[in-house]
Amino acid sequence: MATDAGTEVPRFPAGFLWGVSTSAHQIEGAAGEREPSVWDVFTAGPGRVRDGSTAAVACDHYHRYPEDVALLAGLGVDAYRFSISWPRVNSPGGLDFYDRLVDEVCAAGVRPVPTLFHWDLPASLDWLERDTAHRFADYAALVAERLGDRIGTWITLNEPAEHTLLGHAIGAHAPGKRLLFDALPVAHHQLLAHGLAVRALRAAGATDIGIANSHGPTWPASAAPADVAAADFHDALLNRLFADPVLLGAYPEGMAELMPGDAGADLEVIAGPVDFYGVNYYAPSLVGAPGDGGSEYGGLALPAELPFSVRRIEGRPVTDFGWPVVPEGLTELLAGFRARYGDRLPPVVITENGCSYDGVDDQERIGYLDAHIRALHRAIEAGADVRGYFVWTLMDNFEWAEGYARRFGLVHVDHGTQERTPKASYHWYRELLRAQR
Repeated sequence: MATDAGTEVPRFPAGFLWGVSTSAHQIEGAAGEREPSVWDVFTAGPGRVRDGSTAAVACDHYHRYPEDVALLAGLGVDAYRFSISWPRVNSPGGLDFYDRLVDEVCAAGVRPVPTLFHWDLPASLDWLERDTAHRFADYAALVAERLGDRIGTWITLNEPAEHTLLGHAIGAHAPGKRLLFDALPVAHHQLLAHGLAVRALRAAGATDIGIANSHGPTWPASAAPADVAAADFHDALLNRLFADPVLLGAYPEGMAELMPGDAGADLEVIAGPVDFYGVNYYAPSLVGAPGDGGSEYGGLALPAELPFSVRRIEGRPVTDFGWPVVPEGLTELLAGFRARYGDRLPPVVITENGCSYDGVDDQERIGYLDAHIRALHRAIEAGADVRGYFVWTLMDNFEWAEGYARRFGLVHVDHGTQERTPKASYHWYRELLRAQR
C-alpha cells in the first residue's frame, strides 16, 4: 500500500479526541454470568460461525479488564469507546462490573464512552416488536442512573444498518432471520429506541449524546441508468435510511412507505437533537443492477432477490478480510454529509475505522491507519467538523460470524492463553498521539 507513514501526520485541531473502540460481546466472555443474548443462541447453531467458535470466553475481559485498561493507559488515548451488554445488566451483578470498569478507566485518565447497544440483544427480546424500543429506553435510564456521575458522553446504538441487514434480512448474523424487506420494522424500531433513549439520557442529566452508524460512499458500477438507479437505492437503504430520520426527521424518498404504519408518528422522537453523529467507516460500495455475477456485503454473499448487486472494487489493495482499502472514500463521505445535511449535521466523530491483518509486526495496519487519518485531516481542512477518531479495535476479538479468524486489534490476543501482546501498530498509534500533543 502506498503510504506517507514515514512522514509526520499533520496536526489535528486542539481538543481533538483520540481513542479506540471495543464491544462487550466480542471481548467480555463470562457468558455464564449474564443472561443469554441473540448471539449466544445464534452461535450455538451448526455452521453459523466460520471456525465453529463462540464468545463464551472471548478475550476474558470480564476478568482481565485491569490489564486491558493498563493497555489503554499505555497507549495514551483520550477516550475508550466500549459497549455495555444489555443481557449482563439484566443479570445480578451486571452493573457492578460496569461500575468497576468505569472507575478503572477514569483512574487511568481516559474518558469512558459507552455504547448502549452493540448487537447483543437479550435473547428474550425481538426488534420486530415495537415494545423492544421502549424496553431499551428503560434500560438506558437504568444504566445512566448508575453510571452517569462518571460518564459525560453516551452512544445509543451501534450500526443498526448492519444489525438489520445481516441479522434480519439475510440471516448471516444473529438472530439469523432471512426476512429481506420484511426486516425493515427492525430498522425503524432501532431508530425509535435511539430516540427514546436520547430522551431517557437527557432526563438523567446527560449532555453529550450521539449514535454510531456505519457509512460509506456508494459508487455506481457504470453510468448505465440501471446501475445508477440500483446504486441510489442501495445508498438510500444502507446510508440515508439510518441518517435521514435522525438528522432530517424524515425517511428518504421511496423508503417511508416500506416502514411500519406507525413510523411517521415516531419521527419527532427519532429526530430529537443529538450532540454528535458517529460515523463508522471501512470502505465504499460499488453497486450495479442485479446480474449473473456474485453480490456480497463485507465478504458475505447477498441474496439474488435484492434489487442491486454489490461488486468487487478492482485495482485496490485489500485487507485480510478482503475489504478494499480506499482512504479517500472517508474524505468523500464527509463532504457528502456536509452537502446533504448542512446545518442539521452536528459535529462528527469517527467512532470506528480499522482493518483485519494477521501478525504482530502489522505494517499493513500502520499503512491503513496512516492513510485514513490523513484522509480525515484533508476532510477537516475542507471544512468538515470532525471532533474525534476511534480505531477499531483495541485487541483481537470474536469477530461475529468470522469467529476468531479475523484480527482487527492493535493488541494481539492468544485466544488459547489470553496473553496480550501489543503489535507494531499499537506502538505506532502511541507515537502518533504523543506527536499530536
